[in-house]
Amino acid sequence: MKHSFFLPLFFASVLLFGQSPRIDANRVAKHINYLASDKMKGRETGSKENAKAAKYIIKQFKKLDLTALGTDGYRQPFTAKVRRIVVPDSIRPANNVIGFLDNGAPYTIVIGAHYDHLGTGTQGSSRDKAPQGKIHNGADDNASGVAGLLELARYYAQNNIKEPYNFLFIAFGAEELGLVGSRYFVNNPTLPLDKIHFMSNMDMIGRYNADRGVGIGGYGTSDAWPEVFKEVKGSVKFFTDRSGSGGADHASFYAKKVPVLFFHTGGHDDYHMPTDDPEKIDIPSAVGILDIHIQLIENAMKLPKLGYTEVK
Repeated sequence: MKHSFFLPLFFASVLLFGQSPRIDANRVAKHINYLASDKMKGRETGSKENAKAAKYIIKQFKKLDLTALGTDGYRQPFTAKVRRIVVPDSIRPANNVIGFLDNGAPYTIVIGAHYDHLGTGTQGSSRDKAPQGKIHNGADDNASGVAGLLELARYYAQNNIKEPYNFLFIAFGAEELGLVGSRYFVNNPTLPLDKIHFMSNMDMIGRYNADRGVGIGGYGTSDAWPEVFKEVKGSVKFFTDRSGSGGADHASFYAKKVPVLFFHTGGHDDYHMPTDDPEKIDIPSAVGILDIHIQLIENAMKLPKLGYTEVK
């Protein structure tokens, strides 16, 4: 019913800014193809396919030798409730998946993305008029963000550089049920929140619109962000937004006074529809967004722990 796609090796070997590529486009495509395939049935919270997605992420973390920093290995189990509609299985098991790259530093950068989606249209939130029984693959929302998370984890784990900050990579569960996973984490952190340099979240980075650019939220959550953003540029354009709140997982961290960033390519007709499929993802632009993300991380690592600023 849905079609997977594979990129030519050209994208894996293209040079960015005169250097060898830091992001592997073929890996990004592979992750999206797997997570957003029909076999995954939309990764609905509590489903066996959602558990399979968590297992896939754990497998990638293990390959990178990331330290398990959940409460059950890489997993941080919790329960989530379906609230938008009445269903017999409203209380569902869920997990955050957490991997730690220990550089022996006093502070840590958190990179996040959510891996759940709407399943077969039976948990609410679908924009389809008759969603029941239709697979909502969630290629953009949020297989694209998870692919970005995994590729940034690979880059920092394998770049042969001991960075001045540690990294905590979190794939959040139950975001579509109301940011449940990220809220659970900040209320039950497996790493002290006061040890976080900042948190950066990717939610829908796969449908780049050149007329709009990629939005980067959280610009007002630390007085240091203007310095971090200086001279950052790439193959995609971006704009900033001051807000640290909103309907994505970074908001849970902002509520705990942690500086945040939020990457998002904007809404589209396939948002929360059965038509959010892998072949519609703009992989080259997603790679460009991840390269900008790396530039911002590298600039932020030149600075002391960022201070929090409330956005008014």
